[in-house]
Amino acid sequence: MKSNQMPPESHRSERIGWLRAAVLGANDGIVSTASLIVGVAAANSSTKSILLTGVAGLVAGAMSMAAGEYVSVSSQADTENADLEREKSELESNVDFERDELAQIYVGRGLEPRLASQVAEQLMAHDALGAHARDELGINEVLSARPVLAALSSASAFSVGAVLPLIMVIISPPENLIFTVSLASLVFLVTLGAVAAHAGGANIWRGAWRVGFWGALAMALTAIVGSLFGIAV
Repeated sequence: MKSNQMPPESHRSERIGWLRAAVLGANDGIVSTASLIVGVAAANSSTKSILLTGVAGLVAGAMSMAAGEYVSVSSQADTENADLEREKSELESNVDFERDELAQIYVGRGLEPRLASQVAEQLMAHDALGAHARDELGINEVLSARPVLAALSSASAFSVGAVLPLIMVIISPPENLIFTVSLASLVFLVTLGAVAAHAGGANIWRGAWRVGFWGALAMALTAIVGSLFGIAV
C-alpha cells in the first residue's frame, strides 16, 4: 500500500543560520588577517613579526567573532523567548481573543472569514502556541536563534579564513610577500563569495564581485596606512 504522505522538501532558507555566520566569519578571517599582514609588511617589518602579528590576529579575531555572535544571537533568543512567554500567558487568559486574532491574520492573507476561523481553530487545537509563534510573531524552528551554533560556526570559519593568508606568509619569499598575500587573499575571497552565493541560491558572479571588492579595498587602505606611517596596523 502506497503512502499518501508527501516527502519533505529541502529549502535553502534552512541554511540561513549557519551560512550567515560561516560566511561572515570566513570573510572577516581572510580580510582582517590579510589586511593586518599587508599593513605590517608595508611598514618593513620582519617576516617573524608579520607572522606573529597574524597569529595574534587570528586568535583575537576568532574569540571576538565567537563572543560577538553569541551575545547578539542570545539577545535575539531572549527576545523570542519573552514574546513566546507573553503569548503563552495571553492564550491562557483569553483564548477566544487569540483565536480571533489568528483568524484575522489569515483573512489578511486572503482567506475568507469563515475559512480563516476554521483554520485558526484547527491549528490552535493542534498547537496553539506554535501557530501564534509562526503566524503572529514570525518565529519558526528553521529561523529561530541558536547562539552556540552561531558562535561556533563564526569562530571556526574565521579561523579557517585567517589561516589562509598566514600560509601565504610562510611559503612566500619576503620580497614578494605583499603581492602574494594580496593576490591569494583576493582569490580566496572571490571563491568564498561564489561558494556562499551558490549555497544560498544567489548569483555567483555578484557574490564573488562584492566580496572581492571590499576585501581588495580593505587591504589597499591598510597597506597605504602601513606604508605612510611605518607602523604595525
